[in-house]
Amino acid sequence: MNKSVNLYIVVPCYNEEEVLNETSRQMLELFDKMKKAELINNKSRIVFVDDGSKDRTWNIIDTLAREHTEIAGIKLAHNAGHQNALFGGLMTVKDQCDCAISIDADLQDDINVIPEMVRKYKDGCDVVYGVRNRRDTDTFFKRTTAVMFYKLMRVMGVNIVFNHADYRLMSRRAIEALSEFEERNMFLRGMVPLVGYRSSCVYYDRNERFAGESKYPLKKMLSFAFDGITSFSISPIRMISAFGAIVCVIAVVMAVYALIEKLLGNTGAGWASLMMSIWFIGGVQLLSVGLIGEYIGKMYKEVKRRPRFIVEAYVNDGDES
Repeated sequence: MNKSVNLYIVVPCYNEEEVLNETSRQMLELFDKMKKAELINNKSRIVFVDDGSKDRTWNIIDTLAREHTEIAGIKLAHNAGHQNALFGGLMTVKDQCDCAISIDADLQDDINVIPEMVRKYKDGCDVVYGVRNRRDTDTFFKRTTAVMFYKLMRVMGVNIVFNHADYRLMSRRAIEALSEFEERNMFLRGMVPLVGYRSSCVYYDRNERFAGESKYPLKKMLSFAFDGITSFSISPIRMISAFGAIVCVIAVVMAVYALIEKLLGNTGAGWASLMMSIWFIGGVQLLSVGLIGEYIGKMYKEVKRRPRFIVEAYVNDGDES
């Protein structure tokens, strides 16, 4: 693929009035360099998605779009959340672009690796993940909890790229495939790898936030992590089933122990029956909850209506493309 690429950069924004002018300036400079290098064409755009901001974010986007033909804006009717705003932006631009890059507005993700992403796309990659080299700019608490989150997701069977957030390039066909996912609880870090097309990674050092404050305080981070786990794994339900089975086995052992103690006269009246009842009923309850959970888990997977397969290529279909 030697021709220049029609690239769209999708930037979700929520109360980002302090960073937008600097972000747009740096991205426009990068666009000029990439056009001169013939990596991208003149149809390429920077698309800011206003996610129901309460400050002057949309006014700034509107002004930038009037001043620069390379900039466009999308205004959501209300605050839909970061993941929905990003998804909405991708779905809006997918028919106009060859590929799209998603990136946050705070300039923490290094935009200087975007040319490398585009080159990897031109080499045949449909998805290129932006991956952090290290987390030195994070606090000890955030760094530790982030590592725990990624490891926990792996244990739960979720295919997720370590130290990757939502900085990635996706080809048009990868975005088209993503559009077939119908769940409402969005967790794009887990959804994109399910597309399954050829992928690669670029590595970068994360910068300090240019201005403003993080839109992911501890409460939102925990909520996001919980959504990620519950949206992609029924392992917690199966853990309850396994724990219930273990408790049932322990109940049998305790029943034998209680009977022996009763026969030896080492117990008071009612102790043996009480111990047997507590362990047995507890085990049965947990096992029953786990069994019900299995059925709920099947329903949970069905209502998502994810595509059962995605075709990567055709042969002899009459289309020479």
